[in-house]
Amino acid sequence: MLLMKDIVRDGHPVLRKKAAEVTIPPLKEDVEILEDMLTFIKNSQDEEIAEKYHLRSGVGLAAPQIGISKQLLVVHFEYDDQLYSYQLMNPKIISHSVQKAFLGGGEGCLSVDEVIEGYVPRNAKITVRAFDINGNPVKIRLKGYPAIVMQHEIDHLNGIMFYDHINKENPFHIPENAKIIE
Repeated sequence: MLLMKDIVRDGHPVLRKKAAEVTIPPLKEDVEILEDMLTFIKNSQDEEIAEKYHLRSGVGLAAPQIGISKQLLVVHFEYDDQLYSYQLMNPKIISHSVQKAFLGGGEGCLSVDEVIEGYVPRNAKITVRAFDINGNPVKIRLKGYPAIVMQHEIDHLNGIMFYDHINKENPFHIPENAKIIE
């Protein structure tokens, strides 16, 4: 079972590397990594389990965050009465909207212990092509909060941290044509 001690913290070189693509069909070990990562996220959202094991709540996790430089990620959360639960290999954003969106409360990250304030502008809508846990090709269209979560995790596979997107001169700068998501 993955615990907070298994989460690589900001400053570790693996978080700044472009992760390697995984083979399709997937290796047993890559499937197991995805299963462990999804279990961690589900456990982090369960109040009793999270308290017992001192887990910080999360909605997504990328393999570099557990020290594995492979293009594997999971997201798991409910939003607008819909469950978004994905275990993806080699995800790529193949199209996106011109419109930007950002979370009004900013973004956080299991690998970043301190609060970093500022708006993180991202694409309001994205289309992702990836492979599911069985090695089947999938195409996923997301908008709003789910799109933001997915972009955050895909960034981890490319060595990008959420705070890299924050405007350095004015952290609360609202980009033109951007919508706020609360």
